[in-house]
Amino acid sequence: MKTKFIYLCAILLLGANVKAQDHIYSQFYNSPNYLNPALNGQFDGDFRINLIYRNQWTSIPGPLNYYSLSADLNLPKLNGGVGLLVTKTSEGSAYLNKVNFSGIYSYSVQFDNSALYFGLQAGVTNRKVDADKLVFLDQLNSGGIIPNGGTGASVPVFNNKFYFDSGAGINVVIGSLMFGASGQHLNKPNETLTGVTSLLPMRFNGYASFRFPLNENFEDSPVIIPSAVFYRQAGISSFSGGMQCKYKSVNIGLWYRGDGQQNDAIVLSFILDIFTNNSSDKVRFGISHDATTSRLPYSNTSGTTEGSLGYETTFPKNEDYRSFRNSASSGYRCYDFY
Repeated sequence: MKTKFIYLCAILLLGANVKAQDHIYSQFYNSPNYLNPALNGQFDGDFRINLIYRNQWTSIPGPLNYYSLSADLNLPKLNGGVGLLVTKTSEGSAYLNKVNFSGIYSYSVQFDNSALYFGLQAGVTNRKVDADKLVFLDQLNSGGIIPNGGTGASVPVFNNKFYFDSGAGINVVIGSLMFGASGQHLNKPNETLTGVTSLLPMRFNGYASFRFPLNENFEDSPVIIPSAVFYRQAGISSFSGGMQCKYKSVNIGLWYRGDGQQNDAIVLSFILDIFTNNSSDKVRFGISHDATTSRLPYSNTSGTTEGSLGYETTFPKNEDYRSFRNSASSGYRCYDFY
């Protein structure tokens, strides 16, 4: 009861002055289109699907659940790709829900030993509060919640709201190095609940990754992949850094995340690739766990767990892709940083 009432207060503040922040994934490498629309279509295949789920601070009342589903096509004839990204968030006892549907277009320019990618994203977001989950003051008495008690409170004026949202990004591959940057909510949509203007702040991402084989003369050499990603939104910054060790189809990673002032979490990740149909199809399973190290202790949060599932395939009769795959520049457009 108390949690629901506090959350209602938070909702009302959100409609006035509080600046919302997007969720971020610890497995950013398994949600490439969410990280940067310029990564759309940048993989070794014709068609790719990525699904990721994040359950944050599992012991805290009021669920914090996040989902992203993306599907993209690698189109060599267009020097890029097209894709679809669906993101859903559900936060708190009142289930503040957001669902976004976005289309993505990316374009690439290849050079002798590098590639430059651009990406554009545009879509629609629906934001809604489940008012049936809220408890108002006139539904309370000294004993707690009044059974079957009605309320004279009104649902927020703009409870069920749709708004346009946009993003853009750039990605660069030079040899074994990849880096890029992107911006989301470039149009700063108004997501007010009460009618008082509440602009969604822009989110900026920057990242870099490098592939370092331990034995360049060995085709199946273990690979060390250090990566770093930086986020900034509403004046708040977050940084994640770490590395993965990949050998054949197994990938183990260790990460640190903080905001520059305090530690946030240590993250352990495990990724498994399964290849089928003579390596033309690939299924990727991923799991990671964040052990909270901030002032919100692990004993109170039980940490955060993510699960991911990916699928990539090459169409058997796609001669355009086969011709592209045999070209010298294809490796730079199909950089794999996980």
